Amino acid sequence: MDSGGREEITAAAIARLAGVGRAAVSNWRKRYPEFPKPVGGSPNSPTFDRVEVEAWLKATGKADQLATAGQTDTGTQRIAEPERSLTDLEPGDLLARAMVALLPRETATAGTEPDGVPVVLDPACAGGTVLLTVADRFGDRVRLAGQEIDEKLVKAAVINLGGSGVPYEVHAGDSLLDDQLAEYLGRASAVVCEPPFDRPEWPSLELTTDPRWEFGIPAPRDSELAWVQHCYAHLRPRGVAVVAVSRRTSVQQSGEGIRGGLIRSGVLEAVIALPHGMTSVSGTDLCLWVLRRPYGEAGLGPVRMVDLSGLGDAADVPREYAAWQRLLSDGDPTVSRAVPRLELLDGDANLLPSRYVVARAEASAGDLAEVTRRLEALYAAVGQGLPIYDAPERPVRSAYVTLAELERVGAVTIQPRDATPRRGDVLLRTMGRPPVVAAGTVDDERGVAQVVEIDETRLDAHFVAVFLRADVAALPVANTLGAVNREDLRRCRIPRMPLAEQRRYGDAFRRLLELSDALRTLADVSGKVIEQVIFGLTTGAMAPGDGVSEGETR
Repeated sequence: MDSGGREEITAAAIARLAGVGRAAVSNWRKRYPEFPKPVGGSPNSPTFDRVEVEAWLKATGKADQLATAGQTDTGTQRIAEPERSLTDLEPGDLLARAMVALLPRETATAGTEPDGVPVVLDPACAGGTVLLTVADRFGDRVRLAGQEIDEKLVKAAVINLGGSGVPYEVHAGDSLLDDQLAEYLGRASAVVCEPPFDRPEWPSLELTTDPRWEFGIPAPRDSELAWVQHCYAHLRPRGVAVVAVSRRTSVQQSGEGIRGGLIRSGVLEAVIALPHGMTSVSGTDLCLWVLRRPYGEAGLGPVRMVDLSGLGDAADVPREYAAWQRLLSDGDPTVSRAVPRLELLDGDANLLPSRYVVARAEASAGDLAEVTRRLEALYAAVGQGLPIYDAPERPVRSAYVTLAELERVGAVTIQPRDATPRRGDVLLRTMGRPPVVAAGTVDDERGVAQVVEIDETRLDAHFVAVFLRADVAALPVANTLGAVNREDLRRCRIPRMPLAEQRRYGDAFRRLLELSDALRTLADVSGKVIEQVIFGLTTGAMAPGDGVSEGETR
């Protein structure tokens, strides 16, 4: 929710911002008198000043780096600050944040509804991720409505939205063929939707009288264009829709007429190409189409094309309204350009931003050659350091002890979930990630599900963490965070070994994990170098050579 120049956020949004559970925010409010006081909302769903919350989180070390746009140390403008806690989020959560942040502040302005509360829709709401993100931003200043074809996901959406403190309704059924939200046609303040991409074709109704097909009847293979028009049909005047579509839909020949209609009418305001990894659907890269229903005569200004497909990390996509506004108005010309509508219509109404935004090469051929030489040396060093272990002289057979037994004798202590991890603690993380040993940095507090304090005079932390992996991975996890609960954790086992032997194993595990991290970093950097070389070759900044580095035999 936004009030004047101040942005207000709910407690749930604070939890997401800091990468903790909602219970942690509730505890902070009780335990810390200096925690920012509510500035709006309702008793059941209070809102807080975002600037005050961010200042408190930074001052107390509760968050390592927040998503506040600003300046780099060299004075250059960032698209968005990295938010490390976002590495704990699934692609759908990242996409939901980016989409909802594009909604204007006026979304929460009272409209024509009988109760004066504007409605925000998601006609393909799945488990309610997008609608929950809307609730995080606008609080109870809006009402939520969704529809989902999968009845299991409908139940999940009801459960998730039930704790939001925002009025909502969720309907079951196919929104395209049986619109349970039809009462909101022409009335919704906003529509935010990631349509299902697993339905490449839909049964076209071929009804020219259907008012939803304002820009053309979608062909059976253009289901996403049916969703785009379906979303737009529900908007009130000045209402905004943000719809995710595949890049294929931006260029597919069968959809040229509908794309042209969206351009000519002035309805299409912006197209944003997102980086890989913004959806859980394999092999699908997305664009966001931003549509606005005109009030009076439609504006025929340019369409803003934004190409973020080259970002290395999906978490770098803006997730704040102010950051999007800067990018859409005064954006870096290497990623953003206002394209006249006539230019878009000159041809096949291609809506891929990469056609209109030409990024500059970030590195010269000499720069890349130097990086390649350094990578070559690093790979050689890593190869020499790969571990070789001997087979045991006799089979290793160990007795096992559960964490419950270790807890009873004081060798471990399972701390409260909101406890601050200390160096040497074993951390159980959300989303099914393997146990790790706390390093004593702010990164330790990201996505923590359980904190296990280790008596280092009796146990080696790395030994415990790695031997817990198999049992933890085998546990059936029913909660939405994919986090093991305390009772299941107590049933997990580790081998009984003398401390000296534990440390031998622990040291080996630690070295292997460090090597794994180094190899992942090398692979990531190498991939980026290859992408830069491909870019340089296709733009003429480089010329093909023999493709062999200097250290290789010719």
